[in-house]
Amino acid sequence: MRLHWLQHVPYEGLGHLESWATARGATLTCTRMFAGDPLPPVTAFDLLVILGGPMSVNDEATLPWLVAEKAFIRDALAADKAVFGICLGAQLIASALGAPVGPSPEREVGWWPVTRVAAAADDVRPRFPFPAEVACLQWHGESFALPPGAVHLAQSPGCPHQALQLGRRVVGVQFHPEATPAWLDEVLSRSPGALLPGRYITSETDLLRDPAGRCRQPNLLAENILDYLTAGADEADI
Repeated sequence: MRLHWLQHVPYEGLGHLESWATARGATLTCTRMFAGDPLPPVTAFDLLVILGGPMSVNDEATLPWLVAEKAFIRDALAADKAVFGICLGAQLIASALGAPVGPSPEREVGWWPVTRVAAAADDVRPRFPFPAEVACLQWHGESFALPPGAVHLAQSPGCPHQALQLGRRVVGVQFHPEATPAWLDEVLSRSPGALLPGRYITSETDLLRDPAGRCRQPNLLAENILDYLTAGADEADI
């Protein structure tokens, strides 16, 4: 399997997703959007992972590479590639498909519960089996609206759109299931002011309490999402 990932800042990497990829013998390649790396042809990968970052998808005037990145995401979707977007990555998927992205009802930073949104009885679209509830690391001030045709997978008290799905091969999440203790330490050290008071802003003491234990369930969720997205891929694509 060939996994390509889009990185938006030097300090937000694959985290636990690298362990998943290594265990499956995947080949890893990366485009550092912030460094001006060229984007590959969509034929060069089987799975696209779009990571987070502190910028907004609406910052095209100051970050013109966002225009090219959204076009690239649309190309990957049109080519039926498996795509997993995390935080900014999920917002980029939504924005690339014409859905608005803007301030979340509440800023969320910390470990907050995300709950499954049940499907309507007549909704037969593909749906990842999201857990009933999982406490995940949140770190965002903006959130996405659902693009046309998207399945609403999950929500939280502070943000109604926590996860979306498009078809069988695309999932985006607003939270950070890739986080590891080292990932958390690095992002916190680069995020002055992230813990300003707010209804869903935790204290630094709580944020750093038992990170290894708290990462375990979201990491498993990330593995399950990636396994779901890449299941049944043609042998020629792996």
